[in-house]
Amino acid sequence: LEHEITNDIKLAMLAKNRLKLEVCRSIKSSILLSKSEKGAKNITKEKEIEILQKLLKQRQYSEKIFLEQGRQDLANNERIQANIISLYLPKPFSIDELESLVDSIMLDNNINSMADMGKLISETLKLSQGRATGKSISEIVRKKLS
Repeated sequence: LEHEITNDIKLAMLAKNRLKLEVCRSIKSSILLSKSEKGAKNITKEKEIEILQKLLKQRQYSEKIFLEQGRQDLANNERIQANIISLYLPKPFSIDELESLVDSIMLDNNINSMADMGKLISETLKLSQGRATGKSISEIVRKKLS
C-alpha cells in the first residue's frame, strides 16, 4: 500500500489534483506514524486496512457534521476524500455474502445463542478482513441469533 500511495502522490502532483494529493499524503502520514510506534517494524495488510478504515470513518463523520451545519461545500469535499480513500480498501461484502459468512461461522463453531454473540462478532470481524463494518456485522449477528 505504501508503494502504491507514493506512486499516486507523484501522479497527483503531475496531474495537479490537489484533493487526491491531500488524501494520499494523509494516508502516507498515517502509515508512517503507525510504523514509528514502539514495537512496530512492518505493517501488516490488516493494519493497513485498519488505518484506511479509520481515515474513512473520520471523513464520513466530518461530512455529517458539515451537513448539519449547512456547509455543503465542505461536506462535498469530505465526501470526495472518503471516496478516494475507499478506492484503496478491499471491495466490501454484500449483505448476502456477509450473512453467508456469519452462517458458516455459526455452523463451524456451533454458535446458536445470544451468549455467544461477542465470540461470533469477533470471529466475523477477523474473517471479513476489513470488508465489512462492525456495525453491519453486529446487526446481522443480532438478527441471526434472535
